[in-house]
Amino acid sequence: MNAKFKTPPVVNEPIKSYAPGTAERKALKAKIAELWGKTVEIPMVIGGKEIKTGNMGECRCPFDHAHILGGYHKGGSKDAKMAIEAALAARAKWAEMPWEERAAIFLRAAEMLARTWRDTLNAATMLGLSKTAFQAEIDAACELIDFYRFNVHFMEEIYSRQPFSPPGIWDRVEQRPLEGFVFAVTPFNFTSIAGNLPTAPALMGNVVVWKPASSAVYPAHYLMRLWKEAGLPDGVINLVLGAGGDVGDTILEDARLAGIHFTGSTATFLHMWKTVGENIGKYKTYPRLVGETGGKDFVFAHSSADVEALNTAIVTGAFQFQGQKCSAASRAYIPDNLWPALKEKLVATTRSLRVGPPTDFRNFMGAVIDKTAFKNIKGYINFAKGSKDAEIIVGGGCDDSKGYFIEPTIIVAKDPKFKTMREEIFGPVMTIYVYPAKKFEETLHVCDETSPYALTGSIFAREREAVLLASKILRNAAGNFYINDKPTGAVVGQQPFGGARASGTNDKAGSAINLMRWASPRAIKENFLPPTTHLLPHNAEE
Repeated sequence: MNAKFKTPPVVNEPIKSYAPGTAERKALKAKIAELWGKTVEIPMVIGGKEIKTGNMGECRCPFDHAHILGGYHKGGSKDAKMAIEAALAARAKWAEMPWEERAAIFLRAAEMLARTWRDTLNAATMLGLSKTAFQAEIDAACELIDFYRFNVHFMEEIYSRQPFSPPGIWDRVEQRPLEGFVFAVTPFNFTSIAGNLPTAPALMGNVVVWKPASSAVYPAHYLMRLWKEAGLPDGVINLVLGAGGDVGDTILEDARLAGIHFTGSTATFLHMWKTVGENIGKYKTYPRLVGETGGKDFVFAHSSADVEALNTAIVTGAFQFQGQKCSAASRAYIPDNLWPALKEKLVATTRSLRVGPPTDFRNFMGAVIDKTAFKNIKGYINFAKGSKDAEIIVGGGCDDSKGYFIEPTIIVAKDPKFKTMREEIFGPVMTIYVYPAKKFEETLHVCDETSPYALTGSIFAREREAVLLASKILRNAAGNFYINDKPTGAVVGQQPFGGARASGTNDKAGSAINLMRWASPRAIKENFLPPTTHLLPHNAEE
C-alpha cells in the first residue's frame, strides 16, 4: 500500500480491582466455576493441526491436587522434528508478510485479551498456577496485553531507525527475520512470559517452536486458542508438549536453529548453552541465545529507611504469588537500629496473611506449583530449623494433604552467607541478616558478593548519600534496581526487565532491546550516480 503506517498510541492496560460488587468480580467467578466444572483434552498444535499421541500428562490444580483440570498429549523427538518442519514451511510467507499485517494480528490479540478473553486467561491462570485474582490480572491480562501493544510499538520504532545518507546516496537498513526457526521455552510462573517468549520473535517475522513448562500447559492451551482466533497463520507458532529431554535436545541439535528465547532455571539454560556450543559447527547461523534464569533478590535498608515502607516491601515482595517470581525478594539486610521495630511489624503482618485457595478472594497467598517445588522449599525450611546459625521468627509450616501449601516464612540468619541467603528457593521464604548500622558500606559489598545472581534488588533510605553509595556498589548486582520500593513488579514500557551474572543475558523483555535480538539487519546502499572511472584526482600528475 502506498502509505507509511503509524501504529496506535500505547498506554499500559488499567488493572481491574475485582472488588466486592464489581462486574468484573462476578464475571471472573463465573468463568472460574465454568473451567472448574470441565476437564479439557489438550493436544499439541503443529502446523495448525492438533496432534494427539495418547501418552498423557495431567494438569492438576496446585491448591487441590486431587482435582484434574485437563490432560495433555506428550510428544517426543518425532513431534519435535515435525514442529520444526511445520515452522520452516510457514517461514517464507510469514517473513514476507508486511510488518503492519503482523502487527494487526497481535494488536487484535491484545484487544481480545482485554475484552472477550480476559476472564478465560485469568481463570486458567488462577486454577492452573494458584494465583490470586490480582496476581492473575497483572500477569495474564495486563502484562500480556502490554507486551502485545508495546512490542508492536517497539517494532515500528526499530524499523524506523535509518542511517544517514550523503548526497547522491540512499542508505537504508532492513530488519530481516532470523534464518531458521526460534525455540521458545517458557516457565510455569507467568502466563505473560508464556505469551511473550514465542510471540516476540514471531512479531519480527520469525517462526517458532514453543515448549511451555509441563506444570503450565493448562493456560498455554488457551494462549494457542487466543492466537488462532486473532488470526495467526498456521505453523508460525507450533506447540510441543512433554519433558525437556524428550523434545528439547532434538530441537537444539537441528542445524536450522536460529535462536532460543528462554526463561527458567539456571541449570536448564546452562545445559542448553552447552548443547549449542557442542553443535556450533553444524548450525547454518550462530543461534541467538536470550535467557532469563532466576535471582536471589535483595532488599537493603539503610539506618534512615522508613520502617512502614520497608515492612510492606518485604512482605509483598517476598510473599505475593508464594514467592514464585524470579524477581521475588528473598534476602534482606536490615540495620540493627531498625530491627526491633521492623521485626514486630514483620511478624504481625506475616501472621495476618491468609493462605488458601485463590478461588476464595480473601486469601493473600495460594499453593506452590507442585510436589517437587513443595519438597524443595520444605527442605530449605527444615534446614533452617535444624541450624544453630538461623532462627525462624514466623511461619515454617508446610501441608500438602490437599494442596501444596507453605506458610510465609521469615528466617533470621546470623551469617550473611547462610545457605538461604545465597541459594534461590523460589518459594515464600525470606531470610534476613541484621547488620551493625555503622557497617553500611561494608555490608553493601557483602550483598554484592553473596549470590551468583544479579536480577533485582532495592535500597531503602531517606538519606540521598546512602542511596547514591548503594547504587554505586550494587551497580552490577541487579539488572533492575529499585529505590524505596520492593524489587518486583516491573511494568512493560516502564522498567525493561532482565538481569546479568547467573540471572541471564539481560536482553530486557518489555523493550526494543529484546525485539532487536530477533532481527538480522541488512544494510543497503544505493548509488544514484555510480562512478564511471577508477582514477582519482591525485592520479592526474606525478
